[in-house]
Amino acid sequence: MQAFSFSSAPLEPGRYHAGIEDPAAGGYASFEGWVRDHNEGRTVERLEYEAFESLAVKEGERIVAEAVAKFGVTRAACVHRVGSLAIGDLAVWVGVSSAHRGEAFAACRYIIDEVKHRVPIWKKEHYTDGDSGWVNCERCAAAAHAHEHAHLHATGDFASHGHEHAAAVQHDYSRQIALPEVGRAGQAKLAAASVLVVGAGGLGVPVLQYLAAAGIGRIGIVDGDVIEASNLHRQPLYGIADVGRPKVAVAAERLHALNSDVRIETHETKATVENVDGLVKNFDLVVECTDNFRAKFLVSDAVVRALKPAVFASVHQYEGQVQVYRPLPHWPCLRCLWPEAPRDGMVGNCAEAGVLGPVPATLGALQAMQVLKRLLGLDAGEAPALVTVDLLSLETRRLIARRNPACDHDQPGEPAGVEGTSAPLELEFATLAEAFESGLELVDIRETWERMHDPPGLQIPTHLPLSALVNGYLQFPTEGRYLIVCAHGVRSLSVTEQLRAQGLAEVFSLKGGLAALRS
Repeated sequence: MQAFSFSSAPLEPGRYHAGIEDPAAGGYASFEGWVRDHNEGRTVERLEYEAFESLAVKEGERIVAEAVAKFGVTRAACVHRVGSLAIGDLAVWVGVSSAHRGEAFAACRYIIDEVKHRVPIWKKEHYTDGDSGWVNCERCAAAAHAHEHAHLHATGDFASHGHEHAAAVQHDYSRQIALPEVGRAGQAKLAAASVLVVGAGGLGVPVLQYLAAAGIGRIGIVDGDVIEASNLHRQPLYGIADVGRPKVAVAAERLHALNSDVRIETHETKATVENVDGLVKNFDLVVECTDNFRAKFLVSDAVVRALKPAVFASVHQYEGQVQVYRPLPHWPCLRCLWPEAPRDGMVGNCAEAGVLGPVPATLGALQAMQVLKRLLGLDAGEAPALVTVDLLSLETRRLIARRNPACDHDQPGEPAGVEGTSAPLELEFATLAEAFESGLELVDIRETWERMHDPPGLQIPTHLPLSALVNGYLQFPTEGRYLIVCAHGVRSLSVTEQLRAQGLAEVFSLKGGLAALRS
């Protein structure tokens, strides 16, 4: 029997029971959710279920697998109805077989609770005096199945039954409404607003959480990445069970659970030249939360063209900066401050340079605050500035930002391409010895602290730290043939592109960096 499935036909508990039978199991527990004829004093005629099945089945199977592993049960399965259901119809069935009754009961409860909170299923309740509209089932979970008569029954050494009901809990904005500058009128502004968040990582997670909690009416999420274990220390919206899943899908589930008043739109893609204008035009305000300069300048150019306000932030180790763009004649865009987009990798991202979780969390919270200020009109009279934050010293600086008259505010989104040579940018070697034998002079651009961890056999004499090159403390030689080396090949490729653009044809990057070499 399939671990999790949907059925448009009436459910058949007897057949499902047979599908999870196990001669070694002494305990069997099942949950059945039935359609009730009333809810909160209103007469129910019928209800409907819909599901985003391709995503829902995967998530349902993941939940059942979690229950089997967590409680050590033998077999488990769940079937959920979709379509139109009449009073008394069976809406959902969960069954678990186990060696003992306690584990079977616990796993059964775990599956139904997690399905209600995590699986993208929508319900519409039809009353004699109207309908509820489509409501995500995780919103109904707090009501403990207000329309379902739930009971547990068992065979073997376990028997129990029960009925649950709890009043639905509504999201409470009273603490922010109490602010004189917000009030009910301000809350209505937030509910009517739409915000696009580009990037659902270290910066994007706190932005999404605070905006959803505040009651922004519609939030769009743009991100093409899946969750990795290395994300979790700074992106606590996700958990270890989410590793490998798309960030936008998990973020949408968590935000719905946080505040079901908010409409979440997901775009499982990266921002590109082809799609960025279409994404930006449909929202009131844009928050740029990626960790690469290419995306930041793409978004900056797009909001300038669309006359949309935007909030940008970036993080490097213990520091960060925030910049707000408003579509006003005197207001600077990103290109006013940095006429040419820095190459990705020129400043190490979190993977290269490292980061502590509270650093992007702090910068993301500042971005969320800037968004709320703009939507509530609390930024009136505020001058354009670049705000820098040092989380080690707790020093904050506000640097005046001015419109650059030479910036036409409409540059193409992609950084300039590399010109002049058709030679490959990257070279691949199996070992460091092979790279040394190539005739190229190896140049290590890692930072000194990175080289301190090298084993004795890894010694690259020529060392030009990237930070020193970027800040002008050192100059790269203009003559010679070089192979530039870093940890993973990201920074070295960026430096190679820059040097090629400056006319150095005999400069190459070690593909994959030192991490790609055999010991």
